[in-house]
Amino acid sequence: MGRKIFREVVAPVSVLLVVVGLVLFLMGVVWIWQLDVELGFFTDTITGLGNWNFYLFVIGLVLFLVGVWYLYDFFRNKKFLLEELKTDKRSELVKRKTDLERVVKKLPSKYEKMFEEKKRELKVK
Repeated sequence: MGRKIFREVVAPVSVLLVVVGLVLFLMGVVWIWQLDVELGFFTDTITGLGNWNFYLFVIGLVLFLVGVWYLYDFFRNKKFLLEELKTDKRSELVKRKTDLERVVKKLPSKYEKMFEEKKRELKVK
């Protein structure tokens, strides 16, 4: 159940992870390297957090990388599926059916419906 919900919101969640990760990472960078920048509230928050910024640096880096990976994986799978669904040849669809079914499980349900529609159109079981 949770996996189905996540696959519906994977793109917005990945963007959120990238943004939050980048902010936390930058907070850590500013604290660790003692950059003399005046960013108003951002700088005040960094100063207030003190040594916790080391943890924010690591957490931010991890969140950023995870978000980028999920976003990349989403767009790669989406591109692959849409390219393969352009075909009008039944043999090509049958040849790539297992790959397409694997990819469809990772994408939102609208892509699963598109795949099912194409299978019906080309009469593939």
